[in-house]
Amino acid sequence: MNSNCCQCKINCTLIAVIVSAIVGVAAAFLTFTGTLAVGTPLLWVFFGIAVAFLAVTLLSTQGCRRDDSPTCLCRALSVLLTGILGTILFSIILLTIDIATASVIAAIIAGLLFFSFTLTLTATACFVKCKADCE
Repeated sequence: MNSNCCQCKINCTLIAVIVSAIVGVAAAFLTFTGTLAVGTPLLWVFFGIAVAFLAVTLLSTQGCRRDDSPTCLCRALSVLLTGILGTILFSIILLTIDIATASVIAAIIAGLLFFSFTLTLTATACFVKCKADCE
């Protein structure tokens, strides 16, 4: 029964990555066409939320034990940390480097930022589901 639960959590993280990739590609396209404006306040909001997620994740994993489905928890936590660190990295890149808003590079980095942020949100749902030991 434990392996079935673990299989569900693997699918949850896979779905999180797929949905995030779709959002990232859409955001990159919309940024390149000028439909989506990624301004400085939005970048600071993404950065702040990602730092808060990192702190909450640190506090929530202190009670984790090795016998609590370690494979499932580690997989969900790895995806969550990838999203958090990607959001922090790409928001810092867009905040510090002056890139023309209509350039291809800016659109790609904005797409990666939205990918990472969406991955953070969706992987959090997977992590909570894993911590609750739901199937």
